[in-house]
Amino acid sequence: MTWFSAKQVFDGSQFHSDYHFKVENGLVTAVSTSATSCDVYLDGLVTPGFVDTQVNGGGGVLFNQAPSLSSLEKIFIAHRQFGTTTMLPTLITDNLNVMRQASDAIAQAIAENMQGIAGVHFEGPHLSVAKRGIHPSNQVRPMSDAEFKLITRKDLGKVLLTIAPENIAPDVIKDLVNHGVIVALGHSNADFDTVAAAIDGGARGATHLFNAMSGLQARAPGLIGAVLADERITAGLIVDLLHVHRTNCQVAFNAKSAKGIMLVTDAMAHVGSDLNELPWLDTVITRDGDKLSTPDGTLAGSCLDMMGAVRRFHQNVGVELKDALYCASATPAEFIGLSDVGHLKEGAKADFLVIDKSLHVQQVYQAGELK
Repeated sequence: MTWFSAKQVFDGSQFHSDYHFKVENGLVTAVSTSATSCDVYLDGLVTPGFVDTQVNGGGGVLFNQAPSLSSLEKIFIAHRQFGTTTMLPTLITDNLNVMRQASDAIAQAIAENMQGIAGVHFEGPHLSVAKRGIHPSNQVRPMSDAEFKLITRKDLGKVLLTIAPENIAPDVIKDLVNHGVIVALGHSNADFDTVAAAIDGGARGATHLFNAMSGLQARAPGLIGAVLADERITAGLIVDLLHVHRTNCQVAFNAKSAKGIMLVTDAMAHVGSDLNELPWLDTVITRDGDKLSTPDGTLAGSCLDMMGAVRRFHQNVGVELKDALYCASATPAEFIGLSDVGHLKEGAKADFLVIDKSLHVQQVYQAGELK
């Protein structure tokens, strides 16, 4: 048993001064705002660990290129130093064999209670060729029975699937949801009516809002308009200020509030490493400052980390710090149905951060232990 104390704590909902919480067996078992004994004083702003639902890679490893348990560990450790304590490793569109390898690695991580791995995000392969981005066009395809069976496995933890609604019928979406899959819409050129039908069918997420999706026009709201207008949808947002203009970040937040926007990184292998160039298909993804792109200028994921996303959302976009932290913790946790992360209240996993005044991570605790 350990009592922690801090001058300022964000508990996942609001700020507290002189906050104390007890950790036993990796869980928060009591909280108090009155004076109590203290074993560890935390010098800085304490906040729940971040939850990232879109992580393609990190630590020099891309999940697609090495779908193994050791890769998951490297990716997670690379991101944990920047505040991510829970993630969905993300598989970009690939062949069925790679999907199976990735699923087996995730299943092993779940079975072994690997810290930080909550499930998997399949970003594709059932997307729109027109909006595929760097996803390989020769692997974008309709859903087969074998893929449905794989996606609905019961040993993968939380499963998030990004689809283009013009290529997956609403009744299939409903069937996926009934099997426990969380369906998000993205990489899509669908019109508003098609998107609305998908949402009515049970889709409740949007993958990297504004990027690789049908735009908002006066008489054609598209996927962007549908997402902004429908409170049933939680939208992922890449706030590196390269993927989405600052003003559009403001528009999204104003439309959906902190409960409807979750910060994501869409991180590639470059995060947490000195990697500059990453081979990808028949080309290469190059890092130039904070930007990842292919030689033709196509954005290719990001080298963003979650602390950086929070910092930009607050300092550059102007979102209040409380809301920026909420979008990085409570919102994504609720979106994927995790009740024990994203907050620092009784019953929560003791996954938390100590952040300095400039909003950089100073310490990371996982299950109550300093990492």
